[in-house]
Formats: sequence, structure tokens, C-alpha cells
Amino acid sequence: MRSAVPVAVCFVLILAWGPLCAFGHENTPPDQQSIEVLEAKAGQAKARDQCFLYAKIVHDMTELSLHQYVAGNVTVADSLLREVQSMVKKVHLSLARNDRRLIRAQILLSNTAFRLTEMLHASNYQDQRLVKETLAEVNEAQRETMMQVFQK
Repeated sequence: MRSAVPVAVCFVLILAWGPLCAFGHENTPPDQQSIEVLEAKAGQAKARDQCFLYAKIVHDMTELSLHQYVAGNVTVADSLLREVQSMVKKVHLSLARNDRRLIRAQILLSNTAFRLTEMLHASNYQDQRLVKETLAEVNEAQRETMMQVFQK
């Protein structure tokens, strides 16, 4: 009986800790305005910084699209996914051997692919085509970025 009380207290603390950690600043979804600011910054950045910035834009747009889809705004989520596809093309074009944050860009693209996979599993059959196309493009950009990292 004595050992059951500390175990129960630990169990309650673990259950309470999860929701508290969920409210960190990293879990707040990006908004359209911050994405537009990042786009302007990426357009004016040096070539060695662009790949990371475009990967960050892709990641933030994907997160915003996922939140819009969960909120029931499917048309907004779809338009954001189309924008993600155009940004992924910019990631391809901005790959440079001297990119100083190439590993971080690769990690962002990997996380983005994971989130798109989650979105694919949660989406309706009608919405899956666009998500699959976007996921394929992000996976390709992530693979190219990883190959560029290993060539260094």
C-alpha cells in the first residue's frame, strides 16, 4: 500500500506535465503575416541563407495549413499547400554548397514531411491528392538537401 501512493502521485504528475509542456512558444502556429515577413527576408537574403529561410517558410506554411485543416478551413489549407509546393521549388533552386545552415534546413524539411504525413492520415479522401503531391515534393527537397549535407 505504501508503494502504491508514490506511484499514483508520479502518475498524476506525469499526466499533468504533458498539457503544461504543450503550451510552449514553439507550439503556437505561425500566422500569415509572419510568413510574409519571412518571405520578404528570404527574397533579399544572401544565397547562402536562402535555402534555410525557404525551408522555414515551407515548414511554417505547412503548420498553418494543418491548423487551418483542423479548424475546418479546407479551402485555405489547400491554398496554403499549393503555396508550399511553390516554395519547395525555391528550396530546390537555392541549394548551394556553401549554405551555412543546410543541416537545419534538412531537419526542418524532415519535420515538415512528418507533419504532412500526419495531415495525410487525418485528411478526407478528397483532400489526400494535394497532400500526397506536396509530401512527395517536400520529401524530394529533403532528400536533395540531405545529399548536399553529406557531400560537404
